Amino acid sequence: MASEQIGYRGPTACAAAGITYRQLDYWARTGLVEPSVRPAYGSGTQRLYSFRDVVVLKIVKRFLDTGVSLQNIRTAVQHLRERGFRDLERMTLMSDGATVYECTSPDEVHALLQGGQGIFGIAVGVVWRDVESALSQLHGERIDTGETLVGHNPADELARRRNRAV
Repeated sequence: MASEQIGYRGPTACAAAGITYRQLDYWARTGLVEPSVRPAYGSGTQRLYSFRDVVVLKIVKRFLDTGVSLQNIRTAVQHLRERGFRDLERMTLMSDGATVYECTSPDEVHALLQGGQGIFGIAVGVVWRDVESALSQLHGERIDTGETLVGHNPADELARRRNRAV
């Protein structure tokens, strides 16, 4: 099934991105990374995140782990949002700790390194594959029907039985 037809609930998105539910909730409430499939409407509704949303969550986590401020991360995520998240898997995000740069070619990466200051990069393609691998082990949900899609976890008999009962 195409990844555009699958959504992931909060706990699944957290597990795949390596963040806490408290971080996920805060980032959604403050607009840093909002669920693009289904936002929460009042008490008892479940947010549903797309695959790309989960990739962005993991990118945000990596930037936080390296000391980039939430304000600079917010600017970078806004840039990605304006770009439409196109070609994410071919992008490298670089930062000097104060600014986040988007590099789409080795020449751009090289030009940043010529400045002589410490720079670190996140190869988004690697993050993309990490998230793909993590989500393949977890549950998704069909956007159109709400059916639970069981990951490749043979121990999850309850979810399989639930799907058979429907």
